[in-house]
Amino acid sequence: MTRTIFVLNGPNLNLLGEREPHIYGSTTLGDIRQMCLAKAESLGFEIDFRQTNFEGELVESIHQARKEACGIIINPAAYTFTSIALLDALKTFDPPKIELHISNVHAREEIYHKSLVSRIATAIMIGFGARGYELAIEAMAGMVGAGMVGAAKTA
Repeated sequence: MTRTIFVLNGPNLNLLGEREPHIYGSTTLGDIRQMCLAKAESLGFEIDFRQTNFEGELVESIHQARKEACGIIINPAAYTFTSIALLDALKTFDPPKIELHISNVHAREEIYHKSLVSRIATAIMIGFGARGYELAIEAMAGMVGAGMVGAAKTA
């Protein structure tokens, strides 16, 4: 079995550290990538870390993960609330999927309260800031080690 976790990041996350630091903090996506690589290595996993501003590229990454990953950690950003294409792609990935958000989306404007991705996520990590990525990797390592497969098929 593969020991690679795909960490997928959606639109505007390349601007972390610059964009709305009062919400997202000052940690850059590069900093988060390094944290993820170090945490995964300490747990015996590898990370395939990606960011794109394009919905189709996220969908293609999920398709690739079907063959190469033991789990997906995804911060879909704005696509969380709008992308049925992303939802449908994630439905095709049976191993664990963790939806991640840096901020507590439920403490923000109402437009951020209804996630399409949550319907099929195995788990959700919300509001832990950049540290949420490390926590998600720890959780994923535990889920993969326990042989968990996906979320309940309710969507």
